[in-house]
Amino acid sequence: MARMTMIEAIRNAHDLAMDRDKRVVVFGEDVGYFGGVFRCTAGLQKKYGSNRCFDAPINEGGIVGAGIGMAAYGLKPVVEIQFADYMYPAYDQIVSEAARLRHRSAGQFTCSMVIRMPTGGGIFGGQTHSQSPEALFTHVSGLKVVVPSNPRDAKGLLLAAIEDPDPVIFLEPKRLYNGPFDGHHDRPVVPWKKHDLGDVSEDYYTVPLGKAKIRREGKALTVLAYGTMVYVAQAAAEEAGIDAEIIDLRTLIPLDLETIETSVKKTGRCVIIHEATRTSGFGAELSALVQETCFYHLEAPIVRVTGWDTPYPHAQEWTYFPGPERIKRAFAQVLEG
Repeated sequence: MARMTMIEAIRNAHDLAMDRDKRVVVFGEDVGYFGGVFRCTAGLQKKYGSNRCFDAPINEGGIVGAGIGMAAYGLKPVVEIQFADYMYPAYDQIVSEAARLRHRSAGQFTCSMVIRMPTGGGIFGGQTHSQSPEALFTHVSGLKVVVPSNPRDAKGLLLAAIEDPDPVIFLEPKRLYNGPFDGHHDRPVVPWKKHDLGDVSEDYYTVPLGKAKIRREGKALTVLAYGTMVYVAQAAAEEAGIDAEIIDLRTLIPLDLETIETSVKKTGRCVIIHEATRTSGFGAELSALVQETCFYHLEAPIVRVTGWDTPYPHAQEWTYFPGPERIKRAFAQVLEG
């Protein structure tokens, strides 16, 4: 075991996958010589050569399109979109080609590729470096969507995604790259090197897609969260002294509805938290599923805590960010309902 940041865990997953399977190739903007803007691919080009880890032009549609062609002919590309905000030029390739290839070819071709994207705010990136576009992918049949919350899961989920025969969108909350962020921006962050979930096996292992993890057991209410919001929810529950059960979804598609349903039927109350904008966010789908499967067990209306329906602001970042105070108010609301 070794203590790793999420960046180091992702880099280690790349390394092990490339060493294990020569079909795995890694490319994107600045991922080769420079090692990526966040250094998640540092050293891979030097170790595996520029044929297997290389830089691509600033053309997201071309990056994803090239990856689709590689996957169709048997390679296993892992491509990086430098920020999730930059994925829009590639969205047509992702939706119309990667997600549909298995279906439109009647199974003659598959698209075993991973598209990695740093996502979310909390770094003063403004509206063009802080978006959380996960709902745009969960709506598309044929894609799997993964959002790790810690180094241990990030490594295992990335290796599982690389093994998967279909396209996987791998969203990395960049506010978690170096440590778990509890939403208190005015306090120092505990680094992963001092956190239990920073303890990562150096061996090859996978975390199965479609299986959530209960991060905190409780009986008063159920919290559904993913990525950065897992730690913000934990901070809110501890500060408010509420016996909340916090579920880290880990993968949005496929979704572990069984774990969600079991928890909500136990607690009778549900709060859903995500950083993305509220309208048509993934929380709306979660709310509908909880209502459909747990209606007769609910003792209060489901409450969502989300980003606002505006572009991510720079000057008012912490007003937009769903912090502990907003979450504590949601807990009080659902407990009074």
